[in-house]
Amino acid sequence: MKSILSVRQIARVAALFAGLLTSVAYAQLSVEITGAGANRLPLAIADLAGDRIVSQAITSVVRSDLERSGLFRLVDAGAALTETSVPPYADLRGRGADAVAYGSISALADGRYETRVRLADVPKQAALGTEGYGHTATQLRTIGHRISDFIYEKLTGERGIFSTRIAYVVKTPGRFELQIADADGGNAQTALASKEPIISPLWSPDGSKLAYVSFESKKPVIYVHDLGTGRRYIAANFKGSNSAPAWSPDGRRLAIVLTKDGNSQLYLVNVDGSGITRLTNSSGVDTEPRFSPDGSTVYFTSDRGGSPQVYRVAIGGGMPERVTFEGNYNVTPRPSPDGKSLAFVTRNGGRFQVAIMDLATKQTQILTDSAKDESPSFSPNGRMIIYATEVGGRGVLAAVSADGRVKQRLSVQAGDVREPSWGPLAN
Repeated sequence: MKSILSVRQIARVAALFAGLLTSVAYAQLSVEITGAGANRLPLAIADLAGDRIVSQAITSVVRSDLERSGLFRLVDAGAALTETSVPPYADLRGRGADAVAYGSISALADGRYETRVRLADVPKQAALGTEGYGHTATQLRTIGHRISDFIYEKLTGERGIFSTRIAYVVKTPGRFELQIADADGGNAQTALASKEPIISPLWSPDGSKLAYVSFESKKPVIYVHDLGTGRRYIAANFKGSNSAPAWSPDGRRLAIVLTKDGNSQLYLVNVDGSGITRLTNSSGVDTEPRFSPDGSTVYFTSDRGGSPQVYRVAIGGGMPERVTFEGNYNVTPRPSPDGKSLAFVTRNGGRFQVAIMDLATKQTQILTDSAKDESPSFSPNGRMIIYATEVGGRGVLAAVSADGRVKQRLSVQAGDVREPSWGPLAN
């Protein structure tokens, strides 16, 4: 179709697209695929018919998202297809494609765009679904991620995570930054910068807030940061250390670690800092709490048995139950979104690696092959786990699928990257 963009509009979109490529390659987290799953679905993603610059900006995000998932093998689709086209099924089959995504971009009179995308089963020559999106020239990455989610869900039966966000901490000399980025590492924004350490960021269940620990008062204090307004408030500033905040599934309470009564112990507190109650009472160190998805229990790390192990306790209190038994060092428990498995860090032959346990069978699998892993965090669909590790003496983020087959590495050119937290599904 013929473009109706003005010269000024074309220049603006071109600048946006150039900025997109630059930010992904240099200023933001860059993604390296270090392992992919077997039996990947061959998928053709045709260029969207319409304005070439806008099409390239959107389809580059879609292709990158789906290839990075490790579940799809991209196949050349040939020529662009409009949203009303009948795909050349025989040609696509000859190229090896099992599915094809295609569509059109229309420039509207008010300067906005309408992008429509179809997905089709190539062997069956049958439509799988259609989606339409209204957007501006500044939302091309967002639309690309939404299209990726649409394709992913239609082909796998589970929700995609490409529109989700991650939070992490970047350390450079004399400076700590709490950053938020798209799940692919692009579009990074700084939520907080400080000369003092920032640790343990964690998303609220609705994705509107982050809880974290800041040392800006020369001691660890827990803050809750509203991302929409940029305002924040203190959730815990008791005597001694205040650390390791974990949101309850309903977003009303935090499980936290305090030393106000002696050793590090678990407490529950309302998000506004009121209503504090003690959850554990041991002579050891209890730390790193995480709620189960149903909110009935809290997993945590404790050395109460002589070595660091994972335990869980009912939110009403009572005797904690030990969860991990293999090895003498298992820490940082992270239950999966469906509550069926538990990711944690285990010491294996002197290396600290991410492992996953089936909570029903107690079977455990080590997922990573690195040596200094920490801070695992599940994606909201439970398929991937992001974590921090060290490569060449520098902190980087990495991700591994829950079955260990898909591996990625995310890094920034300058600075250590630590403390990742994967946000909830986008509404």
